Amino acid sequence: MKERISDLLKRAPGPEVVAAEGWVRTKRDSKTVCFLELNDGSCLKGLQIVIDKSQLDENQLSVLTLINTGASVVCNGPIIVSGGGDQTVEMATTDVNLVGIAGANYPLQKKRHSIEYLREIAHLRPRTNLIGAIMRVRNTLAFGVHEYFNKNGFVYVNTPLISTSDAEGAGEMFQVTTLDLNNVPKTEEGSVDYSKDFFGKIANLTVSGQLEGETYAMALKNIYTFGPTFRAENSNTKRHLAEFWMIEPEMAFCDINLNMEVAEDFLKFIIKKALIECEEDIAFFSKFVEKGLKENLEHVVNTPFAHMTYTEAIEVLEKNNDSFDYPVHWGTDIQTEHERYLTEVYCKSPVIVTNYPKEIKAFYMKLNDDNKTVRGMDVLVPRLGEIIGGSERESDLDLLTKRMVELDLDPQDYWWYLDLRRFGSVPHSGFGLGFERIVQYVTGTANIRDVIPYPRTVGNAEF
Repeated sequence: MKERISDLLKRAPGPEVVAAEGWVRTKRDSKTVCFLELNDGSCLKGLQIVIDKSQLDENQLSVLTLINTGASVVCNGPIIVSGGGDQTVEMATTDVNLVGIAGANYPLQKKRHSIEYLREIAHLRPRTNLIGAIMRVRNTLAFGVHEYFNKNGFVYVNTPLISTSDAEGAGEMFQVTTLDLNNVPKTEEGSVDYSKDFFGKIANLTVSGQLEGETYAMALKNIYTFGPTFRAENSNTKRHLAEFWMIEPEMAFCDINLNMEVAEDFLKFIIKKALIECEEDIAFFSKFVEKGLKENLEHVVNTPFAHMTYTEAIEVLEKNNDSFDYPVHWGTDIQTEHERYLTEVYCKSPVIVTNYPKEIKAFYMKLNDDNKTVRGMDVLVPRLGEIIGGSERESDLDLLTKRMVELDLDPQDYWWYLDLRRFGSVPHSGFGLGFERIVQYVTGTANIRDVIPYPRTVGNAEF
């Protein structure tokens, strides 16, 4: 493989001629010398190219005049000691090859652009320092996910993207159909005749791979999924996407306590990996995006997570209801402002909250003996709030069936899921981490739309 600019910047000066390939960030021209800053996305810093114009012929000089910000070039020359103060090495060359021109209307000129503007040019924004750094961290975190589960004996399972089951029971799903919407077939009763559809029934894009993941945990013991999921949730906020990636481990012979241990260990592992392998990018975010980010992340990695029940959390929060936009009482869901109070003010550490009221949690969570709460858990972190949600799954056939009926879910639609409780049922647990949430957290990015290459949100499916 060819050396990237991150490799060239680490080279010792020497006579060997090497190639530098990339896009021009800046061009500074004088009568005798031209300076190009070349970047290929491998690191924040570009390689300075120093071109002695006195050594160029007319043809080479004419090519040089065509090179502007945004152009792609290949330069060949030795790496030398830099005479400038911003870099230790640079390339001296007279061999500059213009690969692709960029006109004066190139949208990313040498100035600060707003993050809102960059979303309008999502196809070009990875060339900026900010988005390039975010994507490098995203890459490192993704590899960290696979590394963690692989070293701990989990099997990677690809669950279906097209599903006929609603894992969350909320109904906020994107329907998949091949029916002619201008001529929809109807039954004698006047409803849509889905027997004529591709799958012969209603099908949707998945909101979670959990239920299918559980089936493989019942055979392979410890599995994880890592793939795209879809929510037709009409939430136009900084925290929601219609298309995002989910990490969902499922573990057989695992209760809620072991589930919490794995969640904490996993979160610390991938954050630590980013701190070590993306040191330059994290320093950039700490300086320009979120002051104190590096110290915040190190605190999460090095601090034992606090634990409290939902009831204990509500008792703490009720004492401060006057300071919240949304006052709480037992039975209400905990909002982001409450999560941040618990982590940043009360505990001063990440917090795992357990034993939520069954009415505000999903049907598959195991019921506690009090018949009021379930063995669900949320991992809350400072600055963001909830980052992981999970539970011990209900392993008792009768209790799970009863819970489905209470929530107006048809057990027949989940016959295969109930079979797991009929044939060799065991205690099992799992959790879900929205991948974009952890990228947002590690980079300090305020809006989740900026940590995924092409955000899909309400009314927005550009590119």
